[in-house]
Amino acid sequence: MVFGDTADFANAGQLAVFVGLTALVALLTWWKVKSAKHDGSQKDVFLAGKGLSWVFVAGAITLTNLSTDQLVGMNGNQMLLLAWWEIAGFVGLMTLAFVFVPLYYRYNCTTVTELLERRYDGRSIRTLISAIFILGNLLIYLPAALYSGGLFLQSLFGANVPLLAFSLGLALIGAAYTIFGGLRAVAVMDTFSGIGILFLALVIVFLALAAVDFDIVTGVPPERLSMVGSADSPIPFHTLFTGMAFIQIFYWSTNQNITQKAMAAPTVKEAQKGVFAAAAVRILVVPPIVVIPGVVAFKLFGDVGDAAYGRLVAEVLPSWLSGAFAAMVAAAVITTFSAVLNSTVALYSVDFHERFIGEVKNHWKLGAAMSGVATLLAMIMVPLFQNAESIINLLQQLNGLSSMPILSAFIVGLLFRNVAARSAIAGVVWGISLYGLFTFNAGFSEAVGIHYIDFMVVTLFSSVLAALGFNRFVLGRRAEWLGLSLFRGKGEVSAQA
Repeated sequence: MVFGDTADFANAGQLAVFVGLTALVALLTWWKVKSAKHDGSQKDVFLAGKGLSWVFVAGAITLTNLSTDQLVGMNGNQMLLLAWWEIAGFVGLMTLAFVFVPLYYRYNCTTVTELLERRYDGRSIRTLISAIFILGNLLIYLPAALYSGGLFLQSLFGANVPLLAFSLGLALIGAAYTIFGGLRAVAVMDTFSGIGILFLALVIVFLALAAVDFDIVTGVPPERLSMVGSADSPIPFHTLFTGMAFIQIFYWSTNQNITQKAMAAPTVKEAQKGVFAAAAVRILVVPPIVVIPGVVAFKLFGDVGDAAYGRLVAEVLPSWLSGAFAAMVAAAVITTFSAVLNSTVALYSVDFHERFIGEVKNHWKLGAAMSGVATLLAMIMVPLFQNAESIINLLQQLNGLSSMPILSAFIVGLLFRNVAARSAIAGVVWGISLYGLFTFNAGFSEAVGIHYIDFMVVTLFSSVLAALGFNRFVLGRRAEWLGLSLFRGKGEVSAQA
């Protein structure tokens, strides 16, 4: 069976493997979670009843992040340089483990936005940040996962099946996990699937290298092999010491989609063990699987962009493994989609429904309804991603609209006291407006003349200054510096005065 040209699922054996492995993961997940008692509370549905061991915390964190966004998008750049996105994740995960996990547990949070409400003197900042997270999930994360997953499966099994058909199938399965199992099922599936995904992804790396006699240097331009990015590369080297660290801190430490998994352990120490394990995987396993196949694809096929990973797999993978690999790719998309979907529903249920509509007596029922709505909206957005030159670079640039402004609200709230929620909102609005002007106004970005990762630092610090300035000069309140006292357990737990 030849993938990518005339391939389909005509081979009954490969189809059987695909269906069998997909069903096996579902069966193992059901077996693991079937004995769990459910009460319909937000802790039950969105935090797995606070019962996840460190193994499942690590699996959930790893697989929520690792999807076809990385396998397709990063390999689509066809250069080793993109590995920095994964390597630098270690900084964000250590910040999560040592700084934010203790705070989330001290404040008994279900959502990261609860921490903001407790640190400011009003709920408005919590509502705004939650709304930004929800919109980001609906407009960026969910459709991007479905698009990249559909693109990969289409390139793997032939273009005769529409991309949207693959995306729809992935969406329906992912929604089913969220609706019927909540975070507990999502985390268990993440862990079981992760074992197969990481193993087969490493097999792909070995087979790809073997296909070029373990020589990825000959015939490949030096800039595609260098880990020191030039000024016009996707990651200029100096940005590793500017915006990259803050991007990672936001993503791994204050992003609901990731941190929700760390909040689901019974204790701080158990959560930290899971984060440490996820960090080890991030450093040791993930970097080679998201860049080496892309470079090999460049040597074999030339500059083929986001189609690189699918074409390479079609070239090097033995036909008897195709069904297994397809099942693991589907699992990677499903786990990411279901995890982000569960986080989206959590934010809506806890931060909006209970606040503006009424008490939620059963989060399972509300979650099912909202999961259906979110899945439909994500599917509608999928076609818009088909015009992107690079899915991963597009995602990173779009994330900048919210990441640094949101991080500024956490920084101000945790390092200062006597700051009004309205001041934090002013900082967030300033940051979104500034970064939006930089991203979507070519004249302004050319005049500034710096890389978008560098501009994220400008956005972050100017947002912090905007919040403090608004607090002092508009509201007449003087912020009080707390320093690191809060992180040492000396800061107050109640809302700011």
